[in-house]
Amino acid sequence: MVSSEPNGFTALPRGGYLVDTSEGYIQFGSPPETIKDTMGLEKKTPLVFVLPNKFFHVEKGISIAELEFPIYFNFFFRGGKKTFIICSAEQKEQLTIVLGESLMGPQEVNLSSEFIDGAESFGFPDIKAEMAYFRSYKTMEEVVEFVLFDDSHKAKFGEITIEQLPSNEFLVVDGEKKIKIPGEVDFHVKYDIGKRLEEPFQPPLIGITCLGPSHGFDPSDNTSGFIIWLNGQGIMVDPPVNSTEWLRESNVNPKFINSIILTHCHADHDAGTFQKILEESKITIYATATVMESFLKKYCSLTKIPRKEITDLFDFIPVVIGRPTIINGGEFYFHYALHSIPSVGFEFFFQDQSFYYTSDHLNDPEAFEDMYKKGVLPETRYQFLKDFPWDRKIIYHEAGVPPLHTKISYLASLPEEVQKRITVYHIAAKDMPTGNHLTLARFGIENTLYPEITPPKHQEAFQLLEILSQIDIFSGFPIEKAKEFLQIVKEERFRRGEQIIKKGTHGDRFFIIASGNVRFEGLSSDNSAVKRYGTYEYFGEASLILDTVRQADVYAETDVLALTIEKTRFFQFIRGSKLHENLIKLNSIRETNTWKTLTESQTFRGLTSYQVTQLELILKLETVKKEAVLIEEGQTFQNAYIVRSGTVVVMQNHKTIRELGSGDFVGEIYSLTKGLPSHFSFIAWPGTELYVLSQEDAIQYIKKNPGVYMKLNTVYN
Repeated sequence: MVSSEPNGFTALPRGGYLVDTSEGYIQFGSPPETIKDTMGLEKKTPLVFVLPNKFFHVEKGISIAELEFPIYFNFFFRGGKKTFIICSAEQKEQLTIVLGESLMGPQEVNLSSEFIDGAESFGFPDIKAEMAYFRSYKTMEEVVEFVLFDDSHKAKFGEITIEQLPSNEFLVVDGEKKIKIPGEVDFHVKYDIGKRLEEPFQPPLIGITCLGPSHGFDPSDNTSGFIIWLNGQGIMVDPPVNSTEWLRESNVNPKFINSIILTHCHADHDAGTFQKILEESKITIYATATVMESFLKKYCSLTKIPRKEITDLFDFIPVVIGRPTIINGGEFYFHYALHSIPSVGFEFFFQDQSFYYTSDHLNDPEAFEDMYKKGVLPETRYQFLKDFPWDRKIIYHEAGVPPLHTKISYLASLPEEVQKRITVYHIAAKDMPTGNHLTLARFGIENTLYPEITPPKHQEAFQLLEILSQIDIFSGFPIEKAKEFLQIVKEERFRRGEQIIKKGTHGDRFFIIASGNVRFEGLSSDNSAVKRYGTYEYFGEASLILDTVRQADVYAETDVLALTIEKTRFFQFIRGSKLHENLIKLNSIRETNTWKTLTESQTFRGLTSYQVTQLELILKLETVKKEAVLIEEGQTFQNAYIVRSGTVVVMQNHKTIRELGSGDFVGEIYSLTKGLPSHFSFIAWPGTELYVLSQEDAIQYIKKNPGVYMKLNTVYN
């Protein structure tokens, strides 16, 4: 299961390092799901964890100190054993907040404002009493203990000494044995992608895709999460880590996902949410105010990013219990499930379909009775839990180990017609009994459920307007333009491999990709440059605007559905807007080979083609004729830069820190957007070519692409 190394430690498959010592296993770093690497070992999961110097990778949105599951496993499955965390005093402060939210739940809870009729609402819970009922420990100190590095950067655990070296490495001294451990922990998220679709996925009117059917202690399957497809857009529910990568590898465009429902703040439910925030375009998160507050406390503490900065990265819509929330045309109703921390489930109605999702929830009439008699459940909460809506057409019900989860035997005891409506998730396949009518959730885009449904009126117009709303250059167009779009746009289909545009021909129409991928060839003189576009991207505008011949051959890399607008109608459509001027600017900047600079850049090469295009629209090229101070240490500044060619020197206190070259970002994005003084001086050598990014353009771009903000958080020293 793990690969031994000759240097005294074992690199775990999912990341982190394991050392077998006289005091038992000690693990350095704990990326998501590394517990699945150690559960089956002879000595089981480590009881001792050492935190690396950097325990949150902001660029990837992944914590290297995911300790919730090891703590739960050690306490609940290993006879109440305590987990020891070796770290600095500052790290203890950070983790105390993080673990407090997940192990103990929020300290202060007032749900009155979250219910439509306040505390008088039907089903209003005594959430504090419910959390206390499920917890078999009263304080966090019963399950976890911190061991701190002293002033000499050493920590003792039993007979073992662990020292932080000046190189940031760790030295483990175990009797006569000395072992060096890397100071930085890598992570390798293991994720089964299932079967990749041959053609790009086209979101249905309604569908459900399972991202993971199992739980955080199952080494053989993905952790639970799913996507609800409504009206051609996806809503991720508690996405597992690396869901966006899975989408791309499965041939699903991540831009189809515009929303997330966050049910609660255990690591297997919220870790992928933060990661999704940092990828692609800005998303909307739906949660109760209580759940969102826990989420913000955890991730502000983990990342040390100020609260205001994190909340700027996404749109939050608080849900109100008892009031419908409309998401992608579906009517959603939320409720609080029965769990150890505040956790919400929901149901939605769309056309003639209904769907119920329990979230993590104990559904057990005997437990309800016990909790009611003990005064944990008020009368209406007791009635609400008993009156489960088994008549919903589709029921996604969790199952697992009680008392935190529903016994699978209870679901298997329900009437046959009810069982046939239930899809079970959050359970390992080996624990799923036979001889019943329940369905185990099946992971993968190829196993997407497509319920029968009556299409709503005006569905074709809705889909066209949805595509229009996704095209950045048409952002802000008035409703009159939307009506005009419906009248002038045409659908064209191209088979895989078919040529769409021939280089050197005159342009006659503008293309928007409704589905599929296209490939550009012949962009450079040696025909080596290849560019790819996908759904919601556009092409063909350059030859129309500039009245020139086509500059590249364009082929359908998959089957393609394109929306096209004839040249004359296109010019009529953009009349009175700045689009004509902007497209001229875009093509002018592209002639400087921005695409190559950005896609080959260490900082920008992870951007999607959509994000590159948005960035190109706001860049200006300048050449430095003589040595110039671009940004001065201690002074505010109005522009940041991207090096096209040449050299920019980074200095601090009159000392050279770094030299920047092609594709490197020049400036501090936080200081730029907040109007704060620079910590460095940036000096350009003569002849250096720079793309200029203004403060206002940077602010607006980051609002649309929050993940790029993290890429631009360059650390120069």
